[in-house]
Amino acid sequence: MQIQPANIFASLPEHSDQELFTTLLERPGCRIERIISYGQTSPEEFWYDQAWDEWVLLTQGAAEIDLGDRKVALTPGDHLFIPAGQKHRVTLTAPDQPTIWLAVHLNTATGV
Repeated sequence: MQIQPANIFASLPEHSDQELFTTLLERPGCRIERIISYGQTSPEEFWYDQAWDEWVLLTQGAAEIDLGDRKVALTPGDHLFIPAGQKHRVTLTAPDQPTIWLAVHLNTATGV
């Protein structure tokens, strides 16, 4: 097996009507994915309530996450740890450029 570098900014479409999820690495108990948003948000009454921990890093664009009791604005370089069972939803992503997330799902044996 030859080891090759990859770039998180490679192969970005100019626009998409849907969020794009790409698994970059998957190992027992851990999944790392790139998420590209183009203004998408969570549906009005929808909340993520995951059985695993998630750490997200915003690498490009802008976003806002509602944690129920507060909203957290994210700009490039910001990261956020979301523990298992923490309800959350995305309330904003940049509509005029791709918002690129790096999401690390941990302890995934229970649900991913």
